[in-house]
Amino acid sequence: MSICSLKKNKYKIRHLPFRRVYSSGFSLVISMVMLVVILLLSVSLAYLSLQSERAARNNRDRQVAMTAAEAALRDAESDIDSQASIGRSLIFDASSNLFFEEECARGDSNTYQGLCLPAGPGKAAVWLTVDIASDGADAASVQFGRFTGQKMAIGRALFPSKLPRYLIEAVPDVEAGQRADDHMKYVFRITAIGFGSDSKTQVVLQSFYRKAAKSI
Repeated sequence: MSICSLKKNKYKIRHLPFRRVYSSGFSLVISMVMLVVILLLSVSLAYLSLQSERAARNNRDRQVAMTAAEAALRDAESDIDSQASIGRSLIFDASSNLFFEEECARGDSNTYQGLCLPAGPGKAAVWLTVDIASDGADAASVQFGRFTGQKMAIGRALFPSKLPRYLIEAVPDVEAGQRADDHMKYVFRITAIGFGSDSKTQVVLQSFYRKAAKSI
């Protein structure tokens, strides 16, 4: 064997362990990087899934609240124009606002509860200043079914947490070209609030109801 061959063999023997250690360390780094990337992707996917579920739940709860608010609007219309012999339909006169009060008639035992005069010029609307969601003994808003006898399931999954409520304002109904003091007529503005399965989820809706004038 030549001297050159021995030198080459020595060179290979000396450097072979070094190359193996280098390759093993590099693989470990790559593995760690891949594990970190996979972990980050897993956390991101879990977060996105959680956010999607939360968004779907909030949207579903908002739909529950909206449905309840719509039911309150219909209940208020029945209150205004009830065909039943009981109720307070006679209070609502298209030519009079006699039983409506500033800042709303209040109290669960008050026959005129929830009847409001609209705010004067330069003042905030009544439905913005009155706590329509309040259900205390001195509440200004009317609870669903109080004057109509209608029922609604509450307090269960996919049902409102509590009954919706509403206010009714007697708003002057002035036709084009007519003065406000010429045979005043009124249209009734209804403001209703509905609650989701979570009472913090609330939807407010409004509608106008024109009641036919009494025939003489």
